[in-house]
Order: sequence, then structure tokens, then C-alpha cells
Amino acid sequence: MKRLILGLLVLSLTTLFTHKLSAQDQSRVTPHHTEQQNYVVLTRKIPQLKPILLTAEHFKQEDGAAFGDFRVIVCGQDVDQLTDAATMDPFLKQAEALGVKIVACGFSLNKFGVDRAAVPAAIEIVENGIQYNFTLQKNGYYSISL
Repeated sequence: MKRLILGLLVLSLTTLFTHKLSAQDQSRVTPHHTEQQNYVVLTRKIPQLKPILLTAEHFKQEDGAAFGDFRVIVCGQDVDQLTDAATMDPFLKQAEALGVKIVACGFSLNKFGVDRAAVPAAIEIVENGIQYNFTLQKNGYYSISL
């Protein structure tokens, strides 16, 4: 009887300590647990590009190799400033150096009569900036609207 109990105890302990324990469900990976850290910022004000780009620079340093994509979507009335070279050139140079993509909302361009041909080639134009933001969120991007 002692041998049986001792045998069961050894078997139980062996099984217990060799079985992989996991407190979380590893079969699902949430969007925020991907290898790359991706970010999107929706803004309505061109002057906010300065602190947004400083934030991108910070995360690029903090995240290191995990720093992925950083996009800035410009919507609203300030889209007319996207065609002003004096205003945009410093932002575009800094964005390019950091690997940040600036995106313009096509609805806003249409609403405020901005000629798409006048928008710098470095700025991507999407038809609906808000929908684009939601799509990126669904794909795991960290998002904030200013």
C-alpha cells in the first residue's frame, strides 16, 4: 500500500511539474502584443505636427527595433495648410527622417476646396481619414485623436 501511494505521489509530482503552466490563453494574441509597435494620430491642427513628430522620435528611441509604423492623419479645415510649402517643408523633412507618414483626409480636401495636385507628393491622400484611422486601429495600431 505504501508503494502504491508513493508511486502515485511521484507520478503526480512528475506530471504536475513537467506540464507547461500558463495563466493566460496563448492561442490568441491581442493586437497590442505584436512584435512591431505601430501608431496613428488623427489631428485637425497643422501646428500639432511639431509635438506629434517629437512623440514619434521618442517612441522610435524607446521602442528600438520594435518601432514599426507611425502615421499622422490630417483632417478638418487645416488641410488647406498642407499646400503651404513654408509651413509644411520642415515637418515633411522631419517626418521623412523619422519614417513617419503624413496622410491627408480626402473628404476634408474636398470640403475645403483644396486641389489634390497641390498637396506635396510625400503626403498620402486617403478618401476618408476617420475610416482609415479605424482600419488602422483594427489592425493593432495604438491611436489617439487630437
